[in-house]
Amino acid sequence: MTAKDSSIDARDWSLLGLLSILWGGSFFFNGVVLRELPPFTVVFLRVALAAIMLLPLLWLYRIRFPAGLSGWRPFIAIGLLNNVAPFSLIVVGQTYIPGGLASILNATTPLFTVVVMAVAGEEKLSVRRIAGVIAGLIGVIILQGGQFGLESGQALGILLCLAAAFSYGLSALLARRLLSNSPPLGTATFQMLASAAMMTVVAAFIDRPWQLPMPGTATWFAVIGLAGLSTALAYIVFFQVLRRSGATNVMLVTLLIPVTAILLGVLVLGEQISPSEIAGAFVIGSALLVIDGRVLKFLER
Repeated sequence: MTAKDSSIDARDWSLLGLLSILWGGSFFFNGVVLRELPPFTVVFLRVALAAIMLLPLLWLYRIRFPAGLSGWRPFIAIGLLNNVAPFSLIVVGQTYIPGGLASILNATTPLFTVVVMAVAGEEKLSVRRIAGVIAGLIGVIILQGGQFGLESGQALGILLCLAAAFSYGLSALLARRLLSNSPPLGTATFQMLASAAMMTVVAAFIDRPWQLPMPGTATWFAVIGLAGLSTALAYIVFFQVLRRSGATNVMLVTLLIPVTAILLGVLVLGEQISPSEIAGAFVIGSALLVIDGRVLKFLER
């Protein structure tokens, strides 16, 4: 199967299921580590440890490092928009809202990607996609119960997570334009290295982690899970599906992530989800199916 195929086989469906668990687990791990560590230190540990874990694979597959600043510039840009900004926005947002709700908002990423690609002239904004975007925005409003006052901590958390989704949309555009010929493993590792360098400065300046008390064992296990499973391994799986089935198919994982994150948050962290959040998630999922289009074509047949 090539990335141009519109279908997706059983193997890639299983990989998407695995990816939803890995990325859905990131909201769970964030919920654990935020109990003892500040947000930017969490992001720094996530990208730095993931980069360390990916580096040996570069040697194994004999992938060379970029040459000079011009070679690193695309990975710095992608690292900023795909890791540093969204990871930071999400983890700060999770200090205001539960991980399940944050994962639902993360599912709006394809909505922002559709708009960004259309504005940039990469893809046409069809009536079906416009309808999907509008339905997705309605779903977000339902999530908040129609109340978006900035005096509410929850509203601020929602806005931060939506900003993260928008950042992911921008990173998809840049990745298509700048890194189409880069090997997936190299792309994942180099953007992580660039992200780790940026987060070293941010965490040192804001959190000063060397002054923090040593976190407990459970927190360290969650950090390792966040870096190793939800970041390093997740990116390897992501780029595998991307190469085999294309960007449209791999975006379907966002339909599955909220389910994983909500279940982990409710069962392990004791978080609660309201009826409006369930209704909003259903509307957002329906909007993504409209944008994808295959369900509508199936019903037409």
